[in-house]
Amino acid sequence: MSMLDQMTAGAPRTGADESGPNDDDVVGVTIVWADNNGIPRSRTVPAGQFGAVSERGVGVTPLFAVFDSHDGITFDHAPLGTPSGDIRLVPVSDRMVRLAGQPGFAWVPGRQVAADGSAWPYDQRDALERQVCRAADLGLDFLAGYEIEFHLSRADGDDDPRPVFEGPSYGPAKMLAVDAFAAQLLRDLDRNGVPIGQFQGEYGPGQFEFDIAPADPVTAADRQLLARQTVHAAARAHGLRASFAPLVTLGQVGNGWHLHTSLSRSGTNLLSGGDGPEGMTAEGGAYLAGLLRDLPAIVAVTAPSLSSLQRLRPGYWSGAYTFWGVQNREAALRLIPATPLLGAAHANVELKPSDASANPYLALTAVIAAGLAGVEDGLTPPAPVQEDPGTWTDEQRAERGIRRLPTSVEEQLGALLTNKRIRSALGEELTDAFRAVRASDAARAAGRDAADVVRSFRWLY
Repeated sequence: MSMLDQMTAGAPRTGADESGPNDDDVVGVTIVWADNNGIPRSRTVPAGQFGAVSERGVGVTPLFAVFDSHDGITFDHAPLGTPSGDIRLVPVSDRMVRLAGQPGFAWVPGRQVAADGSAWPYDQRDALERQVCRAADLGLDFLAGYEIEFHLSRADGDDDPRPVFEGPSYGPAKMLAVDAFAAQLLRDLDRNGVPIGQFQGEYGPGQFEFDIAPADPVTAADRQLLARQTVHAAARAHGLRASFAPLVTLGQVGNGWHLHTSLSRSGTNLLSGGDGPEGMTAEGGAYLAGLLRDLPAIVAVTAPSLSSLQRLRPGYWSGAYTFWGVQNREAALRLIPATPLLGAAHANVELKPSDASANPYLALTAVIAAGLAGVEDGLTPPAPVQEDPGTWTDEQRAERGIRRLPTSVEEQLGALLTNKRIRSALGEELTDAFRAVRASDAARAAGRDAADVVRSFRWLY
């Protein structure tokens, strides 16, 4: 049995040694990272070269840090203001997976390093690892998981979406419409080591959802990228096309990639078992309060695209206002408490305004940084809101300190750039490159109608 065959779901990957993947069927290894638009980018190397690549990496342009969503390169970030230079993309070899839906290829996440092998300030994975280490220094551990929504369309050469099913939501008939696809997807996710809890037809036309089981934050981000690759391969095999875009068609419900997090100390979940609000411990409440305090800046990272801004609307369960609630699906921060049936470890916080246009490593970086700051500052959350503030008057929302999340790129960037906690977590270089990319997207969309802008993001992710 080859080493690739010996990989087990949910365990650290051991898919390569110095000679590369030992499997005659695997001819190439695709090294993947995500850019500042949440778009996966990659290099594929012959399997026989993987051992050398593991040591030296492959060359890529540093300008990927300033690619906008439509592959325009902005030179508005001075340190990357010329076409000169090179960095190395190094595979994280112990995370390699032989792709079930693409039998000739293996998949592995990559990290970006400087040409001499030293840390590169624009590497998103490194930013997340720094926050995980910071949490560990405080004696805290995190788990993270995703609910992934996506749209399935018939692939007939037309860029306009043709939903595979438009009938009643959530029912078995909707699943029956994609029966063969669903069977392959469940099988491939399992073989690719992406454990999921459930899969169902979702609310919107052609919309489906599955949730990825919680893991440490870096593993969760890796699995998010691997999951979307798995979906795309299964869809292609059945004549379908998948869209993870925040909004596929103007006016309809969008695709969220709801981010669930929990924190623990010495193996005890701090979001349950305490005498604070809704059973949280003092530190668990402080974590949630930290997220709430920095929510506009967090969302500038977790839902950063122009398509995201169209998705974040009151009344659509997307989390358009700055408040938290207990099992309130309109809340941007939804506390899912422990129950006698599920146990204390089940408690977590769901971030609704999160989608595929977010780089998964940066999204978790922002969330963890804000939450840890809340713990360090000993914050206390306000009372939960169990109603929909979108039905209230402006005065009622103001009385509760509830504001609409930013509705423009300018407002989002203002929230991010004035937030020292999130900027520090990302690093000044990465923050400014991220700003330049968002500004480039906004300039490209200037003067275009909303439907056209949404259309331009439809198949990017």
